[in-house]
Amino acid sequence: MFPAGSSPAPDQEPLLEDAVRSGYSLQKPRDRWHGAYLIFFLLGIGSLLPWNFFITAKHYWRYKLQNCSDEPGPAGQAASDLRDYFESYISIASTIPSVLCLIGNFLLVNKVAASVRILSSLFVMLAVFLVITVLVKVDTSTWTTPFFTLTVGCVAVVSSASTVFSSSIFGLSSCFPMRNLQALLSGQAMGGTISAVASVIDLAAAADVTDSALAYFLTADIFIVICIVVYLLLPRLEYSRYYLSSQKESPSLVTVPPDGSVEDQAEPGGPRSSSSFLTRSAGIPPLRPILHKTALLGFCLFYVFFISIIIFPSLSSNIESVSKASGSPWSTKYFTPLTCFLLYNFADWCGRQVTAWIQVPGPKSKLLPALVLLRTIFLPLFILSNYQPRAHVRTVLFDRDIYPVLFTALLGLSNGYLGTLVMVYGPKIVPKELAEAAGVVMSFYLVLGLALGSACAVFVVHLV
Repeated sequence: MFPAGSSPAPDQEPLLEDAVRSGYSLQKPRDRWHGAYLIFFLLGIGSLLPWNFFITAKHYWRYKLQNCSDEPGPAGQAASDLRDYFESYISIASTIPSVLCLIGNFLLVNKVAASVRILSSLFVMLAVFLVITVLVKVDTSTWTTPFFTLTVGCVAVVSSASTVFSSSIFGLSSCFPMRNLQALLSGQAMGGTISAVASVIDLAAAADVTDSALAYFLTADIFIVICIVVYLLLPRLEYSRYYLSSQKESPSLVTVPPDGSVEDQAEPGGPRSSSSFLTRSAGIPPLRPILHKTALLGFCLFYVFFISIIIFPSLSSNIESVSKASGSPWSTKYFTPLTCFLLYNFADWCGRQVTAWIQVPGPKSKLLPALVLLRTIFLPLFILSNYQPRAHVRTVLFDRDIYPVLFTALLGLSNGYLGTLVMVYGPKIVPKELAEAAGVVMSFYLVLGLALGSACAVFVVHLV
């Protein structure tokens, strides 16, 4: 652990709360039955559940974009293009509006209450998903292109609302101890795992594609309602009221040490330096000090998700089993749902869970950006796997099913671990009063990586 007489460095501070931080912190209430932790975990699931349900329903979208047929029809190149590159199109439609929404959310962080932003975004997601659910049983074979346009529009609206919800709940969790922030991020990965499991179960249980999709999207509708209920329960917990009231009653001056390092600010009443001050008001939070302190972490977060979104799902979901010609259910029906969506999301969740016990490297370590940049190697690994259809890069170097399985597991594990480390470090290296705004800024870095990665994914997919 640490030598006698020394204390852990700030970048080695565990995610779990210290038992005693100050005399005042002895009075803080316990999280009885881990209620707040479970609520943040469920809200984390709900924050990315809409996006995960969109991208995981691959069989349903292919069915709809093939004129509601299980086999490709004579709809021409336009329909084929919409079907084959659907994941790339919805990636762009989901991430570009998200950047604008994040900017708006940052400007409104001190003007509109977090509860208003969170609840309104949840109700918008619920309304749009109800429309998607109704369209499952509507025959769209005569208006495939308008259906595609409507779907992309729904993706844009849901993604915008999801972005406001995610960044707002992330900023809110920054007012709590770090274990609650870790619960939120673990829940996000679990949302992907749940959607992938639901997809596999529906494929196995339902003989008809539309029956499977109906049960699938109804699951999403129900879970959004659950998120609304548990969020309304959060302020009723004594543990939550303690940290939320301390945020509201914090001083009007924000202290910023000259070296830019700030210890864990989640504990109310903690000691503060008096080196310099930032005025806190109900206006726009001071952006420059946040950007200054989070610049390196922001780049790491950007690049982690930039690489991940290029590969998943645009590249990875089109990697086929090398034994597809055999016609077995594994190689034709279950290969992509299991080896792409379920495996990636489960590995991502495992990576995020590990951060509850291991936080290495620290926020100032040079090893952190090195590991982030090293993930670039995943691009050629997936391109040289059995990606189909391919028009330019004819070489398939990794011609066994085990290769994409291994690559996907490592991609998800590294995305979950490194992405969570960076996300939890960001709001904790700024003063407590800037934690919520810093959480929104870190979300901006994340969505910017997704937006640029989605745009690059379209070119990469067309170049393969």
